[in-house]
Amino acid sequence: MSVLVDTSVWIDYFRGGNDSIQMDFLIDQNLLVTNDLILAELIPFLKVRNEKRLINLLYNISRLELSINWNEIIDHQYKCLTKGLNGVGIPDLLIAQNAKQNNCKIYTLDSHFDLMKNILSL
Repeated sequence: MSVLVDTSVWIDYFRGGNDSIQMDFLIDQNLLVTNDLILAELIPFLKVRNEKRLINLLYNISRLELSINWNEIIDHQYKCLTKGLNGVGIPDLLIAQNAKQNNCKIYTLDSHFDLMKNILSL
């Protein structure tokens, strides 16, 4: 099963954080995927730091097509709000939707996803 790696994990990985071993495993097993939203969050920062090699590597990861169903996003946001989860941003909802559409797991360090998993059946 493919794993959609969230921006928070990539940032931790680039900094040599605690989750580096898991990321190395996903990379070695060719299990990770990305999407254009996650790349849009990562690439500008890497460009500022002139990290051309990392940028090229990220562009070579299998990419999930973003097929945004706005009615579903509205429904997801409504479900989160009615369960008291007020701080979930649209980018997180798009990532969750994209993972569900492609039957992927989400690998994240963002606590919003842990809180959303039961509400949105992630």
